[in-house]
Amino acid sequence: MLLNCFKSLRVQIGLAIFIIFLLLAGTLGYTLYALNLRQHDYLILNLTGQLRVISQTITEQSLNYTLQAPDSFDKYDRDLKSYWPNLKKQIDQYEKITHALESRVIDAELGGHGSHSKIQCTWDDRSRLQMDIAAADWKRFKKGLDQKIGINVNEPQLTHAAEYISQNGDKLVRSSEHLAIAFERMMEDKLNFIRMFQWIAAGIASVFLILIFATLQNLVFKPLKTTIKGFNQIANGNFNHQLPVTQRNEIGQMVLEFNRLTERLNSMFRLTDRINQGKKLEETLQFVYEEFQTFVPFDWVGVFFMSPDNQHFLLERLFSPEVTTLKEGDSFDARLGSFAKIQDKPLAFSYSSLSSQSHISSQSNNIDIAFKNNNLNSAVYLPLLGHSTSSAVMIFASKNQAYQHVHVEFLANIGTTVAHILEKTIVVESLVASAVEGLAKLAESRDPETGDHLVRMSLYSALIAEELGRSGPYTKEITPAFVRDVFHFAPMHDIGKVGVRDDVLLKQGKLDSQERKEIERHPIIGGEVLRRCEAQMEAQGHQMFHMAIEIAECHHEKFNGSGYPAGLIGQDIPLSARIVSVADVFDALTSKRPYKEAWPIDTALSHMRKESNQHFDPAVIDALERMMPRVMGVYNKYKHV
Repeated sequence: MLLNCFKSLRVQIGLAIFIIFLLLAGTLGYTLYALNLRQHDYLILNLTGQLRVISQTITEQSLNYTLQAPDSFDKYDRDLKSYWPNLKKQIDQYEKITHALESRVIDAELGGHGSHSKIQCTWDDRSRLQMDIAAADWKRFKKGLDQKIGINVNEPQLTHAAEYISQNGDKLVRSSEHLAIAFERMMEDKLNFIRMFQWIAAGIASVFLILIFATLQNLVFKPLKTTIKGFNQIANGNFNHQLPVTQRNEIGQMVLEFNRLTERLNSMFRLTDRINQGKKLEETLQFVYEEFQTFVPFDWVGVFFMSPDNQHFLLERLFSPEVTTLKEGDSFDARLGSFAKIQDKPLAFSYSSLSSQSHISSQSNNIDIAFKNNNLNSAVYLPLLGHSTSSAVMIFASKNQAYQHVHVEFLANIGTTVAHILEKTIVVESLVASAVEGLAKLAESRDPETGDHLVRMSLYSALIAEELGRSGPYTKEITPAFVRDVFHFAPMHDIGKVGVRDDVLLKQGKLDSQERKEIERHPIIGGEVLRRCEAQMEAQGHQMFHMAIEIAECHHEKFNGSGYPAGLIGQDIPLSARIVSVADVFDALTSKRPYKEAWPIDTALSHMRKESNQHFDPAVIDALERMMPRVMGVYNKYKHV
């Protein structure tokens, strides 16, 4: 692990920079330390200069004194008050300095450096040797001088002392000069050493900088240059381009991610190309299965759509290389299992802890149990439509794969792309819904219904169609797509009223025969309007309004052939129109209108049951009665009575 850590480019460069920092910090610290010592050396040099000045001064003063030796007591008394105190002061100062230098400790008073601490001297061998010689010379000079002065310092023998100094002072001067020269040389050597140290440190730092630059050149700049060329290849459309992985540091990881990116882009473009060749959702899901295995391994994929009443998710299409009990049209409660937890982003779920056979009887419409019973132990939910609530979900399920964050992140990144891919087949229904809503509002604006008539009757139609798909004579005809289309296109049943004159459409009283014929033309007008819309869609390669045309033209046909405009009988009337006819009449009877009160539910059902096999298809009436609990839920939510 430690070896892998040192392979990291960040660690390598960081370590080199840290070494340079230590080198620079050490150089700066030593330089400051040396400069501080140099201040001490200047102080010592100053003291040695004082020794030289003192020795020269007492020698010159003594020569002058011997030339003008006192010849009377008065002159002696004068010299005792002038020459002697000055000589004594200088001798004492010389003694203090010599003693301090000899002991290598200079107190604050003698040094005059403004600090209360003492200075510890650090000298080289030559300076220490010269200091010992100077101290010995001073001791000999001082001993001889004391003998000449005499025992009584109050009556010193100044003439003898001056003669002694005159004769031996030059030796003391030379000794002081030699000591000063030794210290000057020592300071010069120290300065040269500081310069040399700084040059060496600068050289080492330069070497490290060169090494860092060379490392960056080989490990960063060259690979980056290669990577940039790779991105240019991608920009020019070469999605098969792969970069060589020559390193195991961060650059190597970047190259690996780049190669993964090109693989994903190549897969996405292959998928898009294959989608453009497919015309059915089953083909689309098969292409997804084949192309996504590298990134999100799975054994089953399906697309679910929310039911019109937002209570169930319906399995629209699925693809799996193995046979499962899941089939198209299966309905699952949106409030149970994983469906109740989905948001507007992909989520991973695990079912390994579920008991395969438990709770089946009570929760057979739970998607989690359905997956577990098919040995699908984990799944990723990818919302395709909607934001606050998901109206369409693609689910990837696996037997063995425990989905991780990287799989969820991949699906989150390509979710929009997948949604656009599916748009060619199923997701185009969102466009249908928008177009239908606009056309329905157009019709409603000409002949406004009270309350939420269009909402109620479209939901009633979808519930009836859903029940007919489960039981009855039309189970083979009704698919989840049929249920959705009925829900979407039911509001367009009266679109033809846009072509009816206002004086007829909005007449308050009873219509005469001509006006009745005029109003009965609205199914034909609606069919013509929608056929023109369909022609425009076919020019773009789509078919959208086929069921809408059936509903608009035939929702006033009656099962016994007494309806209009074509007088169709029984099964000749499109099933979608028969369903919408029942839903429309049921809502008209049970809703309040300006010209009537709302009928009670039982009364409306009794009336429509009597019209079964006359006005209405008996199978559709039976489906309405079986779905009354859910129909009443819609009625109570949107009723206008």
